[in-house]
Formats: sequence, C-alpha cells, structure tokens
Amino acid sequence: MTLRLYNSLTKQKETFTPIEPGRVRMYNCGPTVYGRAHIGNLRSFLFADTLRRWLEHEGYDVRQVMNITDVGHILADADEGEDKLEAQAKKEGKDPWKISAEHTAQFFADLRALGFREAAVYPKATEHIPEMLEMVDGLVAKGHAYRTGDNVYFDVASFPRYGRLSGNKVEDLEAGARIDVLEEKRHPADFALWKSDAKHLMKWDSHYGPHGFPGWHIECSAMARKHLGDHIDIHTGGEDNIFPHHECEIAQSEAFTGAPFANYWMHAKFLQVDGGKMSKSLGNVYTLSDVEAHGFRPRDLRFTLIRGHYRQPLNFTWDIMADSARALEKLDDLVTRLRRIAAGEEGAADAGAGAELVAELSAEFSRAMNDDLNVPAALATLFTLRDHAVQERLGADAARAALEFLAGVQDALGVLDLADAAVDADVERLIAERAQARVDKDWARSDAIRDELLARGIVLEDKGGVTVWRRK
Repeated sequence: MTLRLYNSLTKQKETFTPIEPGRVRMYNCGPTVYGRAHIGNLRSFLFADTLRRWLEHEGYDVRQVMNITDVGHILADADEGEDKLEAQAKKEGKDPWKISAEHTAQFFADLRALGFREAAVYPKATEHIPEMLEMVDGLVAKGHAYRTGDNVYFDVASFPRYGRLSGNKVEDLEAGARIDVLEEKRHPADFALWKSDAKHLMKWDSHYGPHGFPGWHIECSAMARKHLGDHIDIHTGGEDNIFPHHECEIAQSEAFTGAPFANYWMHAKFLQVDGGKMSKSLGNVYTLSDVEAHGFRPRDLRFTLIRGHYRQPLNFTWDIMADSARALEKLDDLVTRLRRIAAGEEGAADAGAGAELVAELSAEFSRAMNDDLNVPAALATLFTLRDHAVQERLGADAARAALEFLAGVQDALGVLDLADAAVDADVERLIAERAQARVDKDWARSDAIRDELLARGIVLEDKGGVTVWRRK
C-alpha cells in the first residue's frame, strides 16, 4: 500500500518517497528541559513515535533524532527577555545545568513508561555549540546574517522563500505579539542566531565575545545537520513550532547549505484540556505523575493521546481517560478470547470461520494508517474484530491469524498487552486447582480462587463444563 502524509510545507497529502530507498531520516523537535513534559508535549512526541513505528512496520530503516534543548536561549516569541530555563533556575535557586540534567532524566523516564521506541540520538544543545557557530559563521560569510556588536542576526530579506511554511510574508511581519523591535535589527522579523549577555547564566566564549549563547532556531538546524546530514526526509513538531521556529530553521539551513532542508514537515495539533487551553492558572497542566495519581496507567494515557488524528484538536478530560481505560480492557479481552479460540476452547466449530473478515480488517487497518496515520479509523477495526470474537464467529485458524494481526498492531501503536504468557499460565494453574476443588466439593476453596482472580481483573465463565476466563 502507498503511504500518504500531509506535508505542512505544501498544504496537501503527498505520497511518501524517501530520499534514499528504504531509509528514512527523521528529526523531531524535543523538549526544552526547564520543567517536566506535560501531556500536551507528550501528544506531539507520541505522534512522532507513532510515525516512526509505522514507517518501520512498513519496512523502512528509520534513523530518528530528537533533540534535547538544555541551554537557555532567547524566547521564540521575541529577541529580548528572559528565557524559560534561566527563569526556572532563578526561581528554584539552582544551577541551570543541574535543572536541565534533572528534567532530562525525568523525560527519559516518562518515555520509557509510555512505551516510546528509543531514538538513534538525543542530541543536547549544550554539546553542539561548535556546530552552531560553524553555521553562524557560514551564514555571515554568505551574506545571510549580520553582526551588530556581539550579536548576530539572520537577514530574512536575504531569503526569498521565508514564510512559505507558515504563510507569513516578510513585508507583513512588523512588531507584534511574536516579534520584538530592536533598533539594531535591520527588519523586525530578523531573528537572533547568536546573542551576548554578561548576565546570562549559560554562556560560551567565542570570536563574537565572551558571553555568548545560541538563538533557539540555530540549535535544531545544527543538530539535525550533525546527525542526519544537510537534507532530511521528515521534520516534526507541534503546531506552535511552525512559526517562528520551523520557518526560521528552513531559512537558516537552506541559506547555509544551498539545498532543501526537509522534504516533509509534519505537525501535531494542540491538546485541549476540558475543552480549553492548558494553563497553570487553571491548574490543568498535567504530567504523567498527575495521570497516575488519578489511578490511570501510562498505557491509558498513550491510548488517549494517539486515539485522535494528530492533525485534529484533541480534548483531554478524566472521563475520556476512563473511557480509554475501558477500551483497553475490551482489547485485553479480545486478546484473551482469541487465545481461547485458537486453542479450540471456544469459538466457531469451523476452524476457518471468519478468516476473510480478519484479512479484510487487517487490510483496512493498514489502509487507515497509510492514509496520513488515521489512527481513529485503524483502531475501529480492532473493536469490530472483538465484536465478532464475542459473538463466536471466528474459528481457530481465524483466531491465530487475528493474533498475528494484533502483533502488527502492537508494533505500530504500542497500546496492546500481548506479553502475558506467564500470567496466562498462572491463571490456568488456578483454574485447574479450582476445578479440582469443585470435584472435591471444596466450595470455599473454589470461591476463594474465583475471588482471587476477580481481584486480579480475571473473570471466570463456566460454559458447558469448561471454564474459560477473560479480563474484565
């Protein structure tokens, strides 16, 4: 099947064609580690993880790079003002290097809990200052940047394609909410490549002065070039990255190399909370710890954050989290039922019954995923499959094929629980012990085993002298 992806640069779905057959080079904008990633950040990162998983499912060798912004920099919204990492350092009275290290470690812990696949590289901005300065120097030499004192700015007028991604025109970019006026800049839209400030807590000595630090945009361009090369296949981020960050990345990267930067730009929509914007003042900026404190598993959150299409706004509520948990219980039940059917313990008498249905649902899942990662449509196939399993319309051969299909689903989405062979064996042991207790008329022991399994989320069903189990 042909994979089609929506390209934010061209504003349309396009057939995905990698630069090098069979290989994909992908850069994902990662966290700025001044605080713990919240669920809105995690939605964007999970979108990138899902994209990477599906590319690999389709046979591509993916080299994924996700940066760690661990250096204080000038805000994306302005060329003046205190950056978030510096502000947090002053608020906590800690060294910013320590704060970034602590939150980087927490970020990786969250990724592991949520079942992310590990990227090939997680480059840190602080470890790529020479690469950034190389690009700054090159842009100055090529006439795309200029120095004012110890500061260096990119000249947007020198790059005619500036604004193609966001739709902004240079002539319309005057002072406003996202652009600050500085007299030393030639145009309000010119953005900082390198800044100097003796008061800045994180700074480096260079030929531009002893108190320098990078602008935000140059960090990603330098790290992407270092680890993926001048020309990459896919660049992702949240919709808030489109302007100015990704627009500026394109300008400085292509002005420096003279070649296209990324062929496909993909962006996840914002996550809403209770139908509105996340806000510290509203107390709804949730982290994974908040989710767990409400009694939910990381797996429940992963399902919630990928169940909507990445290009559509997604609303987060605790009721929706509960609905996700119930949906996963149904999928766990599906796995259990399929194993029972495959073993001949239930299901249709005809072993091949439902085989065509399973094949069609598998194809439908792939069609949905290949249509710009349409996860909602892909997930719908699983619940259709469960309906047929519950109604015992599947035979043993079809169930085995369905389990193979679900293994592919897990590979692509990472939300199923298939690794429970040890649990199955333990449950089977207890069921056998219960059966013997019933033969011995030890009803107390029989009931105790049923209660024990129920407490573990296992429901027993006695059917025609055979006991089967499912997850509740």
